[in-house]
Amino acid sequence: MSVSRWLRPLGPLRAVRALAVAASLGLVAAPAASAAEPPADPAAARTEVTVSPVGLDGPAISTVTVRVKNAGPQRMRSLKVAFAGPVGWAAQPSVAAVSGSLGVGDSARAEFRIRVPEKRPGFALRTFTATATYSGGDGAGAAAGTRTEVVGSPLPDLAAAYDNVGVTDESDTAPGDYDGDGNSFSAQKLAAAGLTPGATVRALGAELTWPDAEPGTPGNVSSAGQAITLSGQGSRLVFLGSGVGSAATGTATVHYTDGTSSRGQFGFPNWSFDPADLHGATLVASADGRNRPDGYGNAGIAYRIFAHSVPLDASKQVAFVVLPSNGNVHVFAMAVAP
Repeated sequence: MSVSRWLRPLGPLRAVRALAVAASLGLVAAPAASAAEPPADPAAARTEVTVSPVGLDGPAISTVTVRVKNAGPQRMRSLKVAFAGPVGWAAQPSVAAVSGSLGVGDSARAEFRIRVPEKRPGFALRTFTATATYSGGDGAGAAAGTRTEVVGSPLPDLAAAYDNVGVTDESDTAPGDYDGDGNSFSAQKLAAAGLTPGATVRALGAELTWPDAEPGTPGNVSSAGQAITLSGQGSRLVFLGSGVGSAATGTATVHYTDGTSSRGQFGFPNWSFDPADLHGATLVASADGRNRPDGYGNAGIAYRIFAHSVPLDASKQVAFVVLPSNGNVHVFAMAVAP
């Protein structure tokens, strides 16, 4: 049979029949791709942007290298890299153009110079951000990478940050001020619920230690962005605590030993009255009543401790944690869960 006969104009019905016959003979080609290169699959491959370590021994000019890797299924073209440091830190150039194109799996580097001011005393985090814009690659058009450098040292542990008296003895309630109104947990009632100084608390896959603090002394942290040293490697970071008010939420930032970081939001219900699962928290223990400035009271009402967590990059080692900047979030303990 001659293929050329199928090229003659046909009426609508004859055309349908002709296509059916042609398909059966293998004469109809599969639909052509809309482009010469495969479409991007953002879930499978993403552009990688990494920032080299930055020397902070100022005043000085530091050289920073940004590496961009084309992990997408297409060639990457028209690549530009923008770089910025903390507010007020001058970088040259602010944007670097990379000539040519990058094949799949190839990398390009761009160098920047940044003016580092004189060091100031105390602890600080300096964040540097590189943003790549491009065509092709993973099809996203842009990708960013950050690096956070540490100046000074975080607090050695959570106990070093304790700044709130949240537990008192029923015989001496005056030192307590968990909620800003002079109220506090009863040490006796917490002990009845299994929370004694130094006790092990298992929650959300983690083993946490209840503060080993005497009643009437600081034993929890009113979160205000404190940086706390913590080591470990696992799937999530678990916090043990309770809220003051119903807006006890915030973002914790976890910094890893390789200079990268991750963020996660968590929250606790108010220590009484709020639903126990508010903000996604998990109830750990309940104490009957509370201590007031004039002594123990409010028997029959539960005052509670909760657990919540944020995800970790399980392939990395935790170096320290920056607590949320919300004083309504009170943290008694934290630990890494496998």
